[in-house]
Amino acid sequence: MFIQLEQYSLISISGEDAQKYLQGQLTTDVNKLVIGSSTLTAHCDPKGKVNSLFRLYKVGEQQFYVVIRKNLIPFALTQLKKYAVFSKVTFNELNWQLIGIVANNQDDLNHKCGQISANFTIEIGDNRAILVSEQILTIEFEQDFIYWDKLDIQAGLPIFSVEAQNEFIPQALNLQVIEEAISFQKGCYIGQEIVARAKYRGINKRAMFVFSAITTEQPQIGTEIEMQLESGWRKTGFILNTVNFDGVLWLQVVMNNQLENNMVFRLAESHKELTGVTLPYEL
Repeated sequence: MFIQLEQYSLISISGEDAQKYLQGQLTTDVNKLVIGSSTLTAHCDPKGKVNSLFRLYKVGEQQFYVVIRKNLIPFALTQLKKYAVFSKVTFNELNWQLIGIVANNQDDLNHKCGQISANFTIEIGDNRAILVSEQILTIEFEQDFIYWDKLDIQAGLPIFSVEAQNEFIPQALNLQVIEEAISFQKGCYIGQEIVARAKYRGINKRAMFVFSAITTEQPQIGTEIEMQLESGWRKTGFILNTVNFDGVLWLQVVMNNQLENNMVFRLAESHKELTGVTLPYEL
């Protein structure tokens, strides 16, 4: 299956100091990231709150690419470039084509990737890949980006939003258990002290959960859901992102990570009951 990933843009980060600069900015251990591989990673403010979340692809020590949602770029680039004046590193937004591929297995993925002449391929697990092409190719797409976002939600990969910028530490988005998103062994980076303290002192009290419901409704990002208590219903959480595909609503919600079993949740406006979705990893 070929999907047009129009929700993303590509940023090139290059220069003699590219790896050193990113190592001091991102939650990932960029030095240990294998050439030709990628990971989700976060860029935080000094308080450890995430201001941007994106996929980092390493070509070499002097060349990286970032796949990032378009609406995050203005603020994300400003923050990423904040100290670049002191380093030999450049940031360029590229008007390249990003093509999502969904396959049945690894052999099928390799076959589908081989059908398209791309500059490079970013494999992201779950038999999915992103093909990156400098040229705009003529392809018969079978789904749009909403289907890809649904797969991200089902895979427990946080879809970051403008509304969430500088609201949460990385662990509230489950990044500590996703790919190589956070390294607790690397040296300093912006917000590192807060992120490390949350791990070693156990002070992080939030996590990202996934819910679904049969409904055509699609609540607004940044709003709340409701939780049933003995005395009634109480608003809770922060809706990180939503997708409604074929009449099924998928929600990512950041909320208290100390939840009791069998708790009942619903949408705040329609009161439609939500079903918890099991994440493919343990928190």
